[in-house]
Amino acid sequence: MRRTFWLVSGDVALCVDVGSTFTKACAVELPTGRLLGTAEHPTTIEAGAAGREPAETLGWGQSDVMAGISALRSALASVSPHAEMLVCSSAGGGLRLAVVGYEREISAEAGHRAALSAGARVVHVSAGRLDEAGIRALVEAAADVVLLVGGTDGGESSVLLHNAGVLALTGLGVPVVVAGNMQVRQEVCALLFSGGVTAVPAVNVLPDIGELQPESARAAIRGVFLEHVIGGKGLSADPAFAAMVRAVTPDAVLSGVSVLAEQIRSVPGRVAPGSVVVVDVGGATTDVYCVLSPDAEQAMLGREAVGVPTHRRTVEGDLGLRWTADALLAASASERLVSAGEAESLAAWAGVRPDLVGPPESSLDWANELRLAGLAVTIAIRRHVRAESAYGVIDTAGASARSASTVTLSGGAIRHASADERAALVASVLDDRGGARSVLLGADVRCDSHYVLAAAGPPGRC
Repeated sequence: MRRTFWLVSGDVALCVDVGSTFTKACAVELPTGRLLGTAEHPTTIEAGAAGREPAETLGWGQSDVMAGISALRSALASVSPHAEMLVCSSAGGGLRLAVVGYEREISAEAGHRAALSAGARVVHVSAGRLDEAGIRALVEAAADVVLLVGGTDGGESSVLLHNAGVLALTGLGVPVVVAGNMQVRQEVCALLFSGGVTAVPAVNVLPDIGELQPESARAAIRGVFLEHVIGGKGLSADPAFAAMVRAVTPDAVLSGVSVLAEQIRSVPGRVAPGSVVVVDVGGATTDVYCVLSPDAEQAMLGREAVGVPTHRRTVEGDLGLRWTADALLAASASERLVSAGEAESLAAWAGVRPDLVGPPESSLDWANELRLAGLAVTIAIRRHVRAESAYGVIDTAGASARSASTVTLSGGAIRHASADERAALVASVLDDRGGARSVLLGADVRCDSHYVLAAAGPPGRC
């Protein structure tokens, strides 16, 4: 258990992020937003994907996130024993989403972008009529939610109806967000309902060629996560947990990054600052957030219809330091960031240390931890820059992560590192010639040392 306290005063909210590896809490004074205390505790769920034993349970049973939440409330009780609790979560590896579309370059890509901007980890994308092989691949992806898209409004509808009928018969047992041709939306939902599938209607993500409208689908995906997925992941036997969760963690953090950008812009003497970038390294994912400069936002106002939001993120579900360390190392080898010998050595270490839920104690463990963190940061930034390029984002007027004026690194490995260790990690990213260097070069690089971005995000809460 790690905790930090400040002077207590005023009403307090306890803002909690239940992550896949750690549960973090911030006690925040209301309405000022002043930070009063922080604490963290290993997330108390069975990390079967990582192979470690359940963490401390404190009377809630063998595997229940409420045990860790209870421990954090106790740790911060001296700040305020009756603080309102506001929770965001990405525990269990976050939200796994599959996209089923009509034509890959149009419908499926539109759905893919909507899914990413909703904070989901896209684990499968298919296009065209679902057949036996397509269903098998969809089942193997083990998605939490399916986003069903296809056809412009009033356009082709047979593929969308076919795929809805097939999904109704598959027995996937997960909700389906319907965001395709509005002309047949009611019929599509009826087909899904007839097979016992929970269907959530949304506005077509592609009402016309070249006109992307992902907001309704994003909201539906978030709603499905909060209503169906949080309660269905087996994170807690206590129904109070689902009621506590107000947001998906990537949503809360993106809002927090927006608050950070506003604060940076308000500093006297700052003229047309560039974009603000945050890289959050976690146990299951590494996420990159980018909020554009005011000039870039004005320049981009007319481009929202083509799916290039001014506040954006990429969620990399294969770049975690615990649950997905094997995938991180595979990606590192693919990106040619590690030699075969180093990859083998790090894989052996990661394989025998899946129970590592706190800062490493030995110098070898800590060196390996920071090496993995540096690899995750480098690859996540590379992918974010590539995604910008693929979506047609040009590096002018602060419109790209490559024009960042401020870069903030976040996550447990970053928080627990010393100043010299953080500097070494930053230096390793600056040495990269595959795209990551372009984001950090010339930027003010900072650290979220108390993990406050998730707490700062949700408006009207904390």
